[in-house]
Parts: sequence; structure tokens; C-alpha cells
Amino acid sequence: MDEAKRSRLIEVIRKLSYKEGDFTLASGKTSKFYIDLKATTLHPEGATLIGELGAQLLQSGLIKADAIGGLTLGADPIATAISVVSFQIGFPIPSLIVRKESKGHGTDQFVEGKSNVSPGARVLVLEDVITTGGSSIDAILKLKKEGFEPVGVLTVVDRQSGGADRLKSEFGLNLYSLASIEEIQSLSITS
Repeated sequence: MDEAKRSRLIEVIRKLSYKEGDFTLASGKTSKFYIDLKATTLHPEGATLIGELGAQLLQSGLIKADAIGGLTLGADPIATAISVVSFQIGFPIPSLIVRKESKGHGTDQFVEGKSNVSPGARVLVLEDVITTGGSSIDAILKLKKEGFEPVGVLTVVDRQSGGADRLKSEFGLNLYSLASIEEIQSLSITS
């Protein structure tokens, strides 16, 4: 993984997405800091860095995946960024969107983009920020129900709050991260 790009991503996250205060997380836990990662994943530089680092990881062969995707909304810009860059570097990986609930009309499916991958495809599950792993687990279960094989989880930020251990113990899946909360908090904010 390109360490210069990873370091720059950590700087961008610290500047655009890291907030201090009193917050309730999706896991229900309370925290003195919050990572509003959409400010980074929807930013031109942030999206580009995430796309490049994610595509490099897949191209390296460390993770063998036929597709990428995760629970909407957090995973959507990450999946798009990685998929676009993967195409640009000649290693195309299609992306999927895993809905929280089925549409209730049309094809009424939980997973969008299925027509771009083979049945039983290996999927790298994506997460913007992982705490306890709840969103990743939701995506894993829905992907399995649709016949896909989750092969690991890639998060942009690991809050280092037990998510990696939970994924390993419950599903035998490894967590890969582009940045840790420790790395983000160790930077001072500059304008």
C-alpha cells in the first residue's frame, strides 16, 4: 500500500471528518469523538485516495475478491471510488450496494448490482468507519443470503473498539483498514 497516499488520507480525514464532543454512535455507544467520514468520502481528494488505496489492496492479491460493496449509505461512495480506480488501472472490480431494507417494489432485492457479478462471487465488504462491526455484519448476512461469499472487510477508519475481533470470531473474516483512530488522533489539525 502506498504509504504516502495513506498518510495523506489520514491528514484529510483529520481535517475534514474528525470531530470532538459528545456523540452517540450507530452501535449505541457514546463517544467523545466522531468521524463524519462522508465529508472525506464525498470530497474529491478523499474519494480519490480511498479509491487508489482500495484498488491497490485488491490488485496486490492480499484479498481475493470478485466484487466490493457494503451497507448503504456509508459504503456507497467507497465502493464507487474503488471500482472506478480499479477500472482505470486495468483491474476492474464491480461494486454492489447492500440495502438496509428491500425496496418493496421492482425487483425487491437487498443487493443492487448483482447482474455485474457471477452467482457465488467473492465479495470484499466495505465499511466507512467500524466500531463494533454491526453494519458490516448486517451486510455480510445479507450478502450470504443472496448467495455471495464475503471474504473480508475493508474499512477506511478502524475505531479499534472490537470490530476486528468480532468479525474474526463470528465469521472468520479479517478486517483491513486504511487508517486507525490512533493514527488520526495523533495528528494535529492545521489549516
